Amino acid sequence: MEKVKSNLDNNKVLLGLSGGVDSTTAAFLLKEKGYDVTGYYFDITGKNETGAAEAKDVADQVGIPLITEDVSELFQEIVVQNFCSEYSTGRTPNPCVVCNPGVKFRRLLQQADQIGAYYIATGHYARIFFEELQEKYYVKQGANLRKDQSYMLYRLGQEVLSRLIFPLGEYENKESVRSLARSQSLINADKKDSQEICFIPDNDYGSFLEARGCEAASGDFVDSDGRVLGRHKGIIHYTVGQRKGLGIALGRPAFVTRIDVEKNQIVLGENQDLFSKSVFSSQNIFAAGSDSARDYDGVPVLAKVRYSARPSAAILRILDDGRCETLFEEPQRAATPGQSIVWYKDDYVIGGGFIL
Repeated sequence: MEKVKSNLDNNKVLLGLSGGVDSTTAAFLLKEKGYDVTGYYFDITGKNETGAAEAKDVADQVGIPLITEDVSELFQEIVVQNFCSEYSTGRTPNPCVVCNPGVKFRRLLQQADQIGAYYIATGHYARIFFEELQEKYYVKQGANLRKDQSYMLYRLGQEVLSRLIFPLGEYENKESVRSLARSQSLINADKKDSQEICFIPDNDYGSFLEARGCEAASGDFVDSDGRVLGRHKGIIHYTVGQRKGLGIALGRPAFVTRIDVEKNQIVLGENQDLFSKSVFSSQNIFAAGSDSARDYDGVPVLAKVRYSARPSAAILRILDDGRCETLFEEPQRAATPGQSIVWYKDDYVIGGGFIL
């Protein structure tokens, strides 16, 4: 595989710089290795002057130039519209999975081409693995398994992976990164990690969706036999596996086991009703290319049904209609429509898809 495009400098790196400690430490590490680093801050709202200023402050401290771009229009089109559409159809999206190929790494690559940089980089806790026999690049789990972000990156293609650097991939814990940041007196060494979705800082999904015209008509809570248990406030407020915030008292723990959009019903059941050994997925993608899908039919894999889940042993089946079926050895809890299932071979990502 050709390593460096003739018109790009393989010593130049464009780094996604958010203003947080991870990306700032990544900038320092890249400079320590002798790379010519440029920071890139993309504003997803078009109004985040505070975020842009914080990114500029850390770029100045590390001693790198910074490019700031308003990507709000693209972000609305690719991420927010998908977020609203999915919730309106009873599914629970993961916006980072959509943003990474559609916005973040897409714009990083385009900007890198514009400034003549071959490499792009971010502060993700993940690694890149090059398989020599196939001459293909794969996302590999980060050494820090607690912070590993490989699950979020499964939809990146070869064009991105072949030019991507993860400077924090070998760090086994977050405190080591903070300690390095402190040793260099970086101004954000002790800045807290963000816990919310970046475009919903107050974490109020329902209000965000309603403000954008998403349907929120009330309907019935029902049990698995269709018996009415009470009233819900609109399907956009619920997700499979949810227990808290249901707004109904049954005298026993109740969980959302299914969302019936056609009937506008939320089906409630017991925790045991959430477990299944079989998970179907669509819009599946494989790191080695779609033509490699059949190579994995019937192959043992490790699979995750959500970011925080542990990889579990399974068999992957490639179906004729383009869907995949993942057959787990042990039942998985709350495989949620709209979320991603991601498949691993050893510790690297071979592909994934959206759960049906």
